[in-house]
Amino acid sequence: MSPLSDLSLVFVVGLVTGLATGLGVLPFFVLEEIRDRWLVVLWGIATGILLSATAFGLLAEGLAAGGVGPVALGALVGIGFVALADRAIDGYEFAPNAVSDVDTRTVVLTVAVLTVHSIPEGIAVGVSFADPTDGVVEIAGLALPSLAVFMAIAISILNVPEGLAIAIPLIAYGMDRWKVVGWAVFSGLPQPIGAVVAYVFVTTFEGLLALSFGVAAGALLYLVVVEFLPAGVDAGADLENRGRPELLGGALVGFVATLAIIVAAEGIGTV
Repeated sequence: MSPLSDLSLVFVVGLVTGLATGLGVLPFFVLEEIRDRWLVVLWGIATGILLSATAFGLLAEGLAAGGVGPVALGALVGIGFVALADRAIDGYEFAPNAVSDVDTRTVVLTVAVLTVHSIPEGIAVGVSFADPTDGVVEIAGLALPSLAVFMAIAISILNVPEGLAIAIPLIAYGMDRWKVVGWAVFSGLPQPIGAVVAYVFVTTFEGLLALSFGVAAGALLYLVVVEFLPAGVDAGADLENRGRPELLGGALVGFVATLAIIVAAEGIGTV
């Protein structure tokens, strides 16, 4: 293929993985309302999803790509970035709000952090296309690096629970479901851009891949500790035991389910 065709293919694959984020909103089209115990459980699930994806997805990939130093530095940068964004948003009046019950600060932080999260995933797709050392798979007449095929499948699968993580707080605050789909898809749009940039400048970006995974991991950890856990605790304030069993149970479900997806995706890559 020509260089332009290669770039187009990388962009399309990155776009498909990004659009998969919108699938995480689908369960909420059959739910009329979320309240009481289920709201606490869902906050717990979102927490578990992000913790598992951070530990076994971002941090694991970052350590494999560059070791502890770059990942730790990136995590500090990610935490600092979101903390500054949090401070800038705090006390600022957003108007008009699309939905009166939506906590806009949480909306902005959630979407912004998961948008940052999608950048290293896009870079990983681009780098995998530039590294044919693991062999080639022919799909629809196209010879694709097997690593690229695996990364596209794995990241698409992982993007579904990320879309769910975006949907939970937005749906909980009453936002229209189609708008939530739009925000979820929006958060994945940097992936095709990151894929193309990484593919073109792979020799430069390969050294920064571990750092970028660390940035996303730090940003997600901040979101979990400062936003999701306190929101779950507040939602369960009037329940028995202040909703802690529901919050912990939801977190365990989200954590284990996301870990199972990661393991399954790795299994696909070994076939």
